[in-house]
Amino acid sequence: MKKIHFLYCLIAICISLNCTTLIAQGITKYQRIIIFMIDGFGEDYYRNSDMPTLNQFEKNGIFKIVPSLMPSVTNLNNASICTGELPQVHGITGNSYYDVTTGKEEFMEQDSLLLAPTIFERAQKQGVKSILFAAKKKSIGLLNKGTVDTISPETASPIWVKRIGTPPSIYSREVNYWLLDAALFSIVNDPSLGVIYIHPTDYPMHTWAPNTKESKEYLSRLDQYIAKISAAAPDAAILITADHTVTHKSYCWDLNKACLNRNVPIKIAISPERDKYFKHHRGFGGTAYVYLNNLLDIKKVQKTISSLQGVDEVITREDAAKRFHLMPERIGDLIVLGDSTTVFGDLDYESETLPDTYRSHGSLADARVPIFIYNAIGAPNIDYFKFNYLLSSWLYR
Repeated sequence: MKKIHFLYCLIAICISLNCTTLIAQGITKYQRIIIFMIDGFGEDYYRNSDMPTLNQFEKNGIFKIVPSLMPSVTNLNNASICTGELPQVHGITGNSYYDVTTGKEEFMEQDSLLLAPTIFERAQKQGVKSILFAAKKKSIGLLNKGTVDTISPETASPIWVKRIGTPPSIYSREVNYWLLDAALFSIVNDPSLGVIYIHPTDYPMHTWAPNTKESKEYLSRLDQYIAKISAAAPDAAILITADHTVTHKSYCWDLNKACLNRNVPIKIAISPERDKYFKHHRGFGGTAYVYLNNLLDIKKVQKTISSLQGVDEVITREDAAKRFHLMPERIGDLIVLGDSTTVFGDLDYESETLPDTYRSHGSLADARVPIFIYNAIGAPNIDYFKFNYLLSSWLYR
């Protein structure tokens, strides 16, 4: 009996070891992941357009309308989606920030500013190759760590020009078609790529409202590209979300001039929306970071800015960092929140009425976006996806 018992134990150990080996082998064979961070793609754009592919993803996958992060600008949200972390961890607090060490306003587009690992770095540790496609080269500069290649129409090599053609202007919807053609080329021709991250520009949303013919045409064609990519990689999980929506804004304040004209001068007020793509939004956004000459002025400045038309709230650095999960060292002494139609930026005068065609984002009113999880093996339950930045946070952990 002892010999039989020993034999059974030996067989059990062998089966256990074999299962462990199989499990280990399964862990190293990852599903291909295609991530779309569709800049400016709010629920209003989705619901106003004919997008049968996304309708199918909504019906047969995980779909939810979720908050994006504040301020509702691209670099902050793109960094959050790409790292799966909050701004208090990864350190990106806008498209621009005020460098207190140099006393200058700087663009936030260097990878040295990103303090958390990207999904590309997490995948790289598991032996998985990643590629980043971004219409705007600022996203390449910020998020490139861990990729085997990065492609932008703004910096396209002769090889990519030969493959896809000469890239259109960054201020066009056609530039996104070029980008998607490049992504489709790589997906078809390089099956070794395990993570494909695609970030089109929101120029179409800054230019056209959701109910316009031009917007509907653009999003219909975008949906067709998603269908082509899904057909080219039927094994892949497709994960889609956005950073913000884009809405009409009617009024802008220059807080530096407004405070000076009311005898409460400040050191500087910056728009975290400001980037190098001036034609998109003139650098105006629905949130502002205010830096004081003296912290003793805080109540006086808070009261002055709160009295301005279109200002919803003026909150302290500590409250903003806690409420919006921001890194306190990279935001202002005060954070100003505009209402749904008010933005902040640099003007010739203290304020300006904006034209009917002006569209931007950055406020709480712009921070609601869709999230789609389709064909994803092992994806968390729908309850997990409480914010847009959680889109792929569960992968390669």
